[in-house]
Amino acid sequence: MVRLPLTPAEVERGQRLGAVLRRARGARSMLDTALDAGVSPETLRKIESGRVATPAFPTIAAIADVLSLSLDVVWAEINQPDGGAEPSSSSPRAA
Repeated sequence: MVRLPLTPAEVERGQRLGAVLRRARGARSMLDTALDAGVSPETLRKIESGRVATPAFPTIAAIADVLSLSLDVVWAEINQPDGGAEPSSSSPRAA
């Protein structure tokens, strides 16, 4: 199967996703966050750095859950051209 190249918009959205997750993680270690979410630290590092611009939904859902981030908040922030405001960890979680 041939994978189509990502569009510039997809790459930018992936970079915004990484920034949202980094901010939400704060001082918490990448290793602890990744292990608690059930993903490899390398996967989390690639997502946070924007190298994986289109990660699988279950991966993002697991990371967001560990960081107490609402998926609605994540979605809203990554779809804003300016990256949006800082995520609120007090937002209710998406089901």
